[in-house]
Amino acid sequence: MDLVLDGDGPLYLQLARALREAMAAGRLGNGTRLPSSRELAYDLQLSRTTVVAAYEHLRTEGFIAGRVGSGSYVTSPWTAPVRPPPPRRAVVAQSDFSRRTRAYCALDDIPGRRPPGMRHAFQFGVPMVNTALTAQWVRELARAAPYVQPGYPRIQGLPALREAVARHVGRSRGVACNADDVLIVGGTQQALALIARVLLDPGDEVALEEPHYFAARTLLQVHGARLTGVPVDADGLQVERLPDPAAKLTYVTPSHQFPTGAVLSHERRLALLEYARMGSGWIVEDDYDGEFRHDQQPVRALQELDRDGRVLYIGSFSKTLFPALRLGYVIMPAGLKDDLLAAKWTDDFACPPLDQAALANFISAGGYERHLRQVTRKLAERRRLLRTLLAEHCGDRLDITDSHAGMHLVAWVRDMPASEGEALVRAAAERKLALYSIAPCYLQPPDRTGLIMGYSAMSPGEIRDAVALFARCLALFPRRSEGERKRPALYLARSSW
Repeated sequence: MDLVLDGDGPLYLQLARALREAMAAGRLGNGTRLPSSRELAYDLQLSRTTVVAAYEHLRTEGFIAGRVGSGSYVTSPWTAPVRPPPPRRAVVAQSDFSRRTRAYCALDDIPGRRPPGMRHAFQFGVPMVNTALTAQWVRELARAAPYVQPGYPRIQGLPALREAVARHVGRSRGVACNADDVLIVGGTQQALALIARVLLDPGDEVALEEPHYFAARTLLQVHGARLTGVPVDADGLQVERLPDPAAKLTYVTPSHQFPTGAVLSHERRLALLEYARMGSGWIVEDDYDGEFRHDQQPVRALQELDRDGRVLYIGSFSKTLFPALRLGYVIMPAGLKDDLLAAKWTDDFACPPLDQAALANFISAGGYERHLRQVTRKLAERRRLLRTLLAEHCGDRLDITDSHAGMHLVAWVRDMPASEGEALVRAAAERKLALYSIAPCYLQPPDRTGLIMGYSAMSPGEIRDAVALFARCLALFPRRSEGERKRPALYLARSSW
């Protein structure tokens, strides 16, 4: 019998497919007796077990039937479509942009994402789960739907939403703008992509904080930027260490530095603005979660101090509401407005008008600010709980970096080199606890172990359980003496607990 196995999957399934295709081609008609399993195994140089499994598979599907003492027969005419041959691997004609995208984007390994099968996860960058907000959003969509025009929406965004955003950021963040300065975009990533498209050519230098937001770094790399990491300390970006001559673009998170939580001091803010002015550079101010200040008033925006139109202020509702709401904004300097609108037009023309209308109503009616107050209060409670539990269970092992803001904190493990930290993350994963290393936030990863510990997506009970499990994982790696630190790290196998 002339059968060709396609090489895709287990042998018995390949054989079953080959027999079905022979039926479809008419080579094995209805009522045809099939060779015995021993005969076909001999002819095809397969094990008899493989042939028996293939026959059983076809019998289950109804294509063959066995007759006692006679063998197996094709039992019905072919009615299913023929399985197409596997496609040949296409020749990919890549652009330079596509090659950079493949080189830098690992879509299956995004830092901060919750791995499947984890019982607990210190996931960061994820808003609180809020069923009341979900119900409220459904009502806002229903209320806005009758008034949404069916034509093409405005490129710059719905006027009502731009007005609402301008009022909100002016009142809460001190941003100097009006509705005409606001561009509605599909979240922070699109905001940064449009800015990169307008301002950067491949090879242009971009300065960014070290450590920094990894997704911003990846996007800038994809656009061909030459990146320079600038250290961060307790007062934020060390402006005196910015590259000279000035970088084309400087990307900063001054109100709540990601991931350390540092706040850029007033003196450094003025120095950064002067740096951009003297070097004809631009500053992207990413205010990703600066509104979540737990113990004090929100820090005013860097853009408030800008007198030369060098700051592009970007924000997103994905962190403050929910990630599925792909809406954000750019406060555009006057000199870049036309270029950014043109870039937006070529990208996706405009953002969904129904979401824009619902959000405009939500902000204007005061629902957004009420939501922020409620969430900030709950985040403060969870932050205090996490800090208290970490101090109780493993306070002698950790140094906590925290700024009373945001949705995560950073824990540095004392006397644990980065290589041993990788083993700690693996050991925790074996016990269904997801830990997140700070290393992906660096161009040059540190030689010590740092963990980003998010608490926004966890209930108080989950925080307690996760910290207890983390402490047991950390205990697998005893703090070593000075002499022992020179020895290779020992990764301990999973214990019975």
